[in-house]
Amino acid sequence: MSHVNDSQTLNIVNVNITTEQQYQGVLEKLLFSSVTGIPCCVFLFINGTMLFTLRSKPVFCDTCRYVLLYNLLFADTAQMACGQLLYTLAVCGIILTYPMCAVFTMFASLTNDISPLTLVAMSLERYVAVCHPLRHATMITIRSTGVAVCVVWAISLLNVVTRVLFLVKFASENLHSLQMSDPCSGLAMMVDPLTNQYNNLYTYFLFISATVAITSSYIGVMVAARLASTNKASARKAHSTLLLHLVQLAFTLSSTMHSSVIQSISKIFQRLVAVRLRTVLYVFNYILPRCLSSLIYGLRDPTIRPVLIYHLCCQMKLCHRNESRITARTKY
Repeated sequence: MSHVNDSQTLNIVNVNITTEQQYQGVLEKLLFSSVTGIPCCVFLFINGTMLFTLRSKPVFCDTCRYVLLYNLLFADTAQMACGQLLYTLAVCGIILTYPMCAVFTMFASLTNDISPLTLVAMSLERYVAVCHPLRHATMITIRSTGVAVCVVWAISLLNVVTRVLFLVKFASENLHSLQMSDPCSGLAMMVDPLTNQYNNLYTYFLFISATVAITSSYIGVMVAARLASTNKASARKAHSTLLLHLVQLAFTLSSTMHSSVIQSISKIFQRLVAVRLRTVLYVFNYILPRCLSSLIYGLRDPTIRPVLIYHLCCQMKLCHRNESRITARTKY
């Protein structure tokens, strides 16, 4: 009889422990979802306001560096929104099919490639402005900038098409079901070792080329700044801008290497610890780099800063007025 009571007590304790672990899991999911979701929504709001600002005045639409900045911001904003969507689906335990996951991951790959290529174009524009000021007006035009943007998108699309062909080939030979077993992510779509090798080679080539191009522009501007007897202020400003481009490229590289880092963490740590580390890395390696462009250019550029602050303040006031009206209606 005592043995039966002890067994019942042990079963009750085990049930309570299991329930407590499940409850902690729910709380932890809510906590991490808040940690990632709130900053992402704030930065999406700021980036969206910045995109609206860059289309609010003709000076932004007719200036080449602002056109390139708009392209960079659009890619970063789309990348952040897509990444947050995939993270939310993973937290909710929603398993997609391979075609649906391929659409999301290929779009994320497309926007991720656009960022470093656009930084290269922006660096070359600053190099021409400082080192060849007399030819800047003829070389850097709205038309040539549009061509540069099209080339950036074409290179990124070519990479996406190549990866899609690898996936179609692998799916036709190996997949018996289109339903995935794991949450959708870029790592989950690396089903073929050949795809993984191609992705690594392309990533290394892209960022080595971008680093060489931006560094060369940086060195050229430094030399021009030392040799120039006039317009040294413009040269120093371009020098600082290119240095910021290198910092942005480093952050973009860290976010691109996110999948490789996550793969290593999954092999070293236990599953629960790996999930927690993945969430922390997602915030610092994925979300924060996507908001740097708005913060750097929006607050640093004297032309953008007052317009951006105006739009942000107006939208906040509008939201506050709407909340006040809703509160007043509910009272009556």
